[in-house]
Amino acid sequence: MAHIVILGAGTGGMPCAYELRAELGKEHEITMVNEREYFQFVPSNPWVAVGWRDRASITFDIRPHLERRGINFIAKRCDKIDPDQNRLTLADGSTLDYDYLVIATGPKLAFDEVEGAGPHGGHTHSICTVDHAEQAYEGYRKLLDDPGHVIVGAMPFASCFGPAYEYAFILDADLRKRRQRDQVPMTFVTSEPYIGHLGLGGVGDSKGMLESEMRNHHINWITNAKVVKVEEGKMFVEQYDDMGHKVKDYELEFKYSMMLPAFRGVDAVAAVEGLCNPRGFVFTDAHQRNPTYPNIYSAGVCIAIPPVEATAVPTGAPKTGYMIESMVTAIVHNIADDLAGKEGTTLATWNAICLADMGDSGAAFVALPQIPPRNVAWFKKGKWVHMAKIAFEKYFIRKMKKGTSEPIYEKYILKMLGIGKLKS
Repeated sequence: MAHIVILGAGTGGMPCAYELRAELGKEHEITMVNEREYFQFVPSNPWVAVGWRDRASITFDIRPHLERRGINFIAKRCDKIDPDQNRLTLADGSTLDYDYLVIATGPKLAFDEVEGAGPHGGHTHSICTVDHAEQAYEGYRKLLDDPGHVIVGAMPFASCFGPAYEYAFILDADLRKRRQRDQVPMTFVTSEPYIGHLGLGGVGDSKGMLESEMRNHHINWITNAKVVKVEEGKMFVEQYDDMGHKVKDYELEFKYSMMLPAFRGVDAVAAVEGLCNPRGFVFTDAHQRNPTYPNIYSAGVCIAIPPVEATAVPTGAPKTGYMIESMVTAIVHNIADDLAGKEGTTLATWNAICLADMGDSGAAFVALPQIPPRNVAWFKKGKWVHMAKIAFEKYFIRKMKKGTSEPIYEKYILKMLGIGKLKS
């Protein structure tokens, strides 16, 4: 009997646990290790940050759902990985041995890379966790009482730009409903070289469409923007041209700001020699296996993916839901093959699919493959995307509680978009 340990119970780790149990049966032991007792559906955090959702609607206790499927659960932080001994050391000093390790931790939020950034002693909000989204909502409520300039966007080295666009448009929609939009000027500040780049080099006409939407919603923007410091009520920004030459300095006053941070690998993962790149992201081969430690696999935001292209201000490539789902499926089949004494052959499909809410409308894009040139570059918008994201939220949370292992994007999203099964 093998012991498979999954580190991280997010949108990659939870499905991985269920798929492993379905694929391997009861013959092998599966243990989930997560710092917190609860699962949080991160894509709904922009709604939490304006009061359209609360914690109870997008979180649930993990333990009963995993244990019902015969999966062990340990709610402790991992402080050390010893790949030579196949052992984890947890926050209380206890240890856990494994035969296979799946790292699905997500990222460490690198607020410290910009002086004065972040919700913990800094001056900007975040929507990367439900705790941060709740704090952002408290800040938003203060803004409603004392309106003023709002800055939304993404810091240098950010790689997940979609939620910043979502939050800007959701704020706009909520302020319009409250008849306060005219009191709140808004500026979008992003490290992307142009609006709609998304860390993907653009998808279809994402540039033209998102620029048009931002003009229609009276949202100004600064691109190629390097935020260098934030003080209370003031953001210091350097803007560069596409050749990397600084062209302008800004001192932007604000009443409220939500800026997505750069990501790094979590400490316990980043500390393992030979496992990660300099920013702490896990190296994986085509089968999601680490080249140095072949019994360690990884999926999700914590893996190392090179940027789609060099940009004047550093940007990273996003890891979207469909890509993470396909990484997880590849890991499950390759571990099963290894246990059977066979060479793993399953590859992840490097395709990007995203449903981005815009408050009372939305935008959907498909990039196949994620890195251009592409076979499919598809970008559409409409109220149907807003409704589809609501439906997807309900479907995903129900799946995580039920413990089923069907691939959501293949079963639901692709059919909804009318695209059919994608192949890279």
